[in-house]
Amino acid sequence: MTDWNHMTLAGFQRKLADGELSPLDWWKACRKRINAMDPNLQAWECLAPETAITGCDGAPPYPALCGIPVGIKDIIDTARLPTTWGTRGYHRVTHSDMDAAIVTQLTRLGALPMGKTVSTEYAYFQPSKTCNPHDSARTPGGSSSGSAAAVAAGMVPVALGTQTVGSIIRPASYCGVVGFKPTHGTLSIAGVKALAPSLDTLGWFTRHLEDTRTLFTALTGSDPTPALERLEGVRVGLCRVPSTHSPSLETAAALEGAAEKMAALGADLDTAELGPSFDELVTHQQVILAYEAARALASEHVRFEASMSPALIALLDEGQRLSLAHYWASRQAADRARLMLSQQLAERFDVLLAPSAPGVAPEGLDSTGDPIYSRAWTLLGVPCVNLPLHWTPRGLPVGVQLIAGRYQDLRLLSIASALMP
Repeated sequence: MTDWNHMTLAGFQRKLADGELSPLDWWKACRKRINAMDPNLQAWECLAPETAITGCDGAPPYPALCGIPVGIKDIIDTARLPTTWGTRGYHRVTHSDMDAAIVTQLTRLGALPMGKTVSTEYAYFQPSKTCNPHDSARTPGGSSSGSAAAVAAGMVPVALGTQTVGSIIRPASYCGVVGFKPTHGTLSIAGVKALAPSLDTLGWFTRHLEDTRTLFTALTGSDPTPALERLEGVRVGLCRVPSTHSPSLETAAALEGAAEKMAALGADLDTAELGPSFDELVTHQQVILAYEAARALASEHVRFEASMSPALIALLDEGQRLSLAHYWASRQAADRARLMLSQQLAERFDVLLAPSAPGVAPEGLDSTGDPIYSRAWTLLGVPCVNLPLHWTPRGLPVGVQLIAGRYQDLRLLSIASALMP
């Protein structure tokens, strides 16, 4: 019997080429698992009908992602599936004119959209219906809640997410999967619902870091990312932004374990002192988010305010009150910090090691958790990857994130591969 949870994307392609499996086998296995698990987990907004799935035409060689089932976050347009932007139906489009650019890319490479995964309302903080697959009484995080939970539960090997605040890294940590946010602008967000365009970043979740490297190569046209076995000569900065916020004991243990592992692999570790201006980036990110969201969702605010959550209305109202001068000041502060970080990374470090979240997934489904440790990195547009390296005695995951300079995504994934072979 095929062990689908340990199957990698490259491994599946090898079995296809050898004739051991057919292009629809993984999709059918995932659909069976979804049917069994999703009534409780509720990670899916809708599923693609089996009659719409045709697999890869012709004979080998197949395209790079032939037969790979993919979850599509429900703020991403799909021509054949409805989109609700996490609004639970008060804003719904039955059929878009066309797929989002990323969906077209995936299908041209042979991937099979499994369906739309649950998102929070317009990818903001209103909790969704999805539960954490490790403890149904805990949040899976947001806003990419359905995507993270679906991958963690083995329902799909890959699911798309977006990050405007912490919506890839935080749910990846809470659900115990790899979450990757590339350098801002690496992947087109055409057809993805905007919340704050200078922050919105498209990424994804996988169970295996190798799969994230495979996807990055396929979607960007880059050379294959080499996997490192040792970290000799790699300079690692131990970092916590904001430094004024204290992580939980579980997060501290996760960071300590990751640092020890990197040191054992030959890395050179030192503390990264970024200064108080980086602590202020949290506030600047909040200003930019509110200002841009008020304009990106202006039409929705007018039409659907009576149905919107209080948290979203408060964000949009705040953004309307902000002056252009205030917004520009925050953008300029981000520009200065971006330059300072580039200099630090060029002179002292190859990557930074930092918390992904304050602790384990919080109990209760009335919150998506605190994105405090992602705000600055999202604002700076740098690539980040969550690595599920630590688990508590209760079986709850606690991730750590590695961060690199802008456009150093390949280097970041190579270094991360030494920690998750």
